[in-house]
This record gives sequence, C-alpha cells and structure tokens, in this order.
Amino acid sequence: MKGTPLVVDEALESETRDLLARRAARLREQGESTVEEAVHWIAEFPLGEERYALPLESLRAALPLRMVTPVPLSAPAVIGVLRFQGQVLSALSLASLLGGHGWRQDPAVLLVVDRGDGELCALDCEAIPRPTTLPLASVEAARARAEGPVVEVFTQDRQLIHLIDPRRLFLRSDVGVRHAR
Repeated sequence: MKGTPLVVDEALESETRDLLARRAARLREQGESTVEEAVHWIAEFPLGEERYALPLESLRAALPLRMVTPVPLSAPAVIGVLRFQGQVLSALSLASLLGGHGWRQDPAVLLVVDRGDGELCALDCEAIPRPTTLPLASVEAARARAEGPVVEVFTQDRQLIHLIDPRRLFLRSDVGVRHAR
C-alpha cells in the first residue's frame, strides 16, 4: 500500500505536465496567429449624419456649452469665450470651421482641444465623444493621401470616420481665429 500514493502522485504529475503542455501549445498558437495591430486612439462623435473624431491626445476636456459668453461682432466661427483653468479660450463652431456641415441636434458640449501649437481652444459638439481606436496603418495611409484638415479613415468594420487634424485645421489661413487672451 505504501507504493500506491507514489503511483498516484506520478500519474497526477504526468497529467498535470500533459495539461500544461497542451495549454502552452494553445497559447503559442494564439500568439502566432494574433498579431496585435498598432492603434491610434481617437475621441469619436457625431457631426450631422457623419462620424468625426479628434486624436485623443489633443482632447483636454469636455464641458457644458452653457459656460460660453457670447462675443458680439466676432468672426462667424466664433461662438464666444470661456474660462478654463485660469485661461480665456475661444469657443468655436466646429461645423463652421469644417465648411458648414450641419448638426443633427443643437450642440451641447464644448471640447477643449490642443490646437497642435500648444494653445487651447474649445469646439462645439453634439455629444461627449467616446474613446475608441483606429488601425494606425490606416490612419497613416489616410494622412499621406490627405491635404486638408480632415482625413477619411475606415474602421475595421468598414465604417467611415472623418479624423480631424487640429494642427492642419488651425493652420488654414481662412480660419483667422486666434487665441483669445
């Protein structure tokens, strides 16, 4: 009887080794077949009937639109000004900056965005954006083809997203809006 526990231990040890070997083989297969694709994080939101996005790294905050003070006789793209972390920022109409795309509903949110030059401004938006990703290779290919501030990128499920490049958007000479200090 004293030899029985040793046989059982050896049998369990053998089963455990076989189980671990099968698991390791399965993980190796997954590792070989699942190559993680590099992604670009974005903040996605609706603009009219289309989907738009900003690079997530340029987004600083989402605020209620009611915080804006109107500025009489300002440029058409200027909604007003607001205070954000001790700074006075221009609040701008994103639809106007993009050439008159219409909103599906009245904007209720301001997105505080780094313009790409270290300055901040606020852009109106219908809804708080949701963070998501796009394949980095698709973003880079779309940027290489694009000349304007908006690049068209397709998601993995073949949905079109208009990715806004803040630096290009605010470098355009026809915007004419500077930081409100």
